[in-house]
Amino acid sequence: MMLSQLLRPVRYSVPAAFSIRTFSNTSIFLAKALPPRPKPPPESEIEESYVKGSGPGGQKINKTNSAVQLKHIPTGIVVKSQATRSRDQNRKHARELLAQRVDELRNGDRSRSAIAGQVKQKRAASASKKSRRKYKKLEEEKAAAAAVAEAQPETPPVSTEGDGLSTNDPQSHQSARLPDTQGTDYTRNYNKGAITSLRNKRNAHPFDHVKNFS
Repeated sequence: MMLSQLLRPVRYSVPAAFSIRTFSNTSIFLAKALPPRPKPPPESEIEESYVKGSGPGGQKINKTNSAVQLKHIPTGIVVKSQATRSRDQNRKHARELLAQRVDELRNGDRSRSAIAGQVKQKRAASASKKSRRKYKKLEEEKAAAAAVAEAQPETPPVSTEGDGLSTNDPQSHQSARLPDTQGTDYTRNYNKGAITSLRNKRNAHPFDHVKNFS
């Protein structure tokens, strides 16, 4: 068998049921719960005009007729769009607004915008409920930990290491601080005797040993 065949990469197929998805499904679920987007009314029912925009945006908006105004003739609904500096994009956006307003007028609570508002309210209420449940659980755990800490017995006094003395016994501390007087007196007497012997040797006459032999 050749070396290239041994080092050939092996591919494993993963079933679709076990595939990993890295995106959120919230927007998909929200789109499934909503009705389809309403279509704009026919052009025969729309009266379109172009006007100058207002507000921030520079001379392109304030001095040109880039804003689009639509009027729905059967219902009398009027919408205006100056979302962008492009007249073509504003025309498209204005028709979307008009379709939404007509849908709200005809369908009421069953319109797409009304249902979308209800879905958002439910999601906000669910998130608030989860948040309250989370903080309630944390408070219960904190209270339980405090109760366990109060129920624990008091620890006995800790003795110092190596000397076997209790930290709460004042007599033991006093006895531990007493100096070693016996060793100090011995050292003091030894030094005094050595100094006296040295002085006697210095004061002795150098020919005293000759006198002793005479």
